[in-house]
Amino acid sequence: MRRYVIRRLAQAIGVLWAAYTLSFLILVLLPGDAVSAMTAGDTELDQAQIDELRHRYGYDDPLPVQYLDHLGRALQGDFGDSASTGRTVTATLGDALPQTLLLTGTGLALGVLAGGSLALLATYTGLRWLRQLLLSLPPLAVSMPVFWVALMLVEIFSFRAGWFPAFGNDGLRGLVLPAVALAIPTGAMIAQVLSKSLFIALDQAYVETARAKGAGRRHIHLRHVLRNASLPALTVVGLLAGQLMANSVVIETVFSRNGLGRVTASAVTAQDLPLVQGVVVFGAAIFVLVNLVVDLIYPLLDPRIVVASSKGAAAA
Repeated sequence: MRRYVIRRLAQAIGVLWAAYTLSFLILVLLPGDAVSAMTAGDTELDQAQIDELRHRYGYDDPLPVQYLDHLGRALQGDFGDSASTGRTVTATLGDALPQTLLLTGTGLALGVLAGGSLALLATYTGLRWLRQLLLSLPPLAVSMPVFWVALMLVEIFSFRAGWFPAFGNDGLRGLVLPAVALAIPTGAMIAQVLSKSLFIALDQAYVETARAKGAGRRHIHLRHVLRNASLPALTVVGLLAGQLMANSVVIETVFSRNGLGRVTASAVTAQDLPLVQGVVVFGAAIFVLVNLVVDLIYPLLDPRIVVASSKGAAAA
């Protein structure tokens, strides 16, 4: 178990480093820089003042020097100052992160609840028409773009029904529609994977053994089948953490919510390298943390995973 945890931690560190490096390379390859975006249209600054700004933010250094300098400070938790606002990156992200975590956490929880319930009901019911109806819903939901879902929710439940506010961070009522917009595609993917795994698990020999011992249908479905079928769905939940962070950019824009999504959009537009890298690292850290938790839950559901992992490492 200890070796398993160490390997997962090493992989997590590797992902964070790769995310930071790729974001740096992509941003430096873009034409111009943050200083160019800041001074565009400003006729009062001469070239000497622009060069001074570029020197202040280190954009006149060779790329390897810029990379190592930024990476060294990032390892100490210092991502520098935002080139567009002048505030520290840490303070900017600290203001935006709670709202985004609240939104994505609520959306993920709703998605897991809805998707898991749909999959369980579809595989438990004895009514063929109901099963087919329930199984047809996830592919439909997955095919709908998240921005279209958000706009439809605003149109129906805000503009027409007036039940929820259309914009802003207005408490619990303002959280409902954005969270539901995130939960619909999330729950659909979970339902697809879990329902397929449940059908496969229901055909296993241990199910017949449990029936022969007198176990009830509900007991078998919830205590035996669900536990064995949940591993693929748990993997999807970990992967969806990254998708939720990406979708939050769209959702926060549609609903005019303050969070990492709007900060990211503004930073990319302004080519604000320190702020973009801070957002990337924070987003990657959340993704890595969720997947690390998922990896640590695996052995609790199936102890054979640790054994297989240890044998694979020994063989390598």
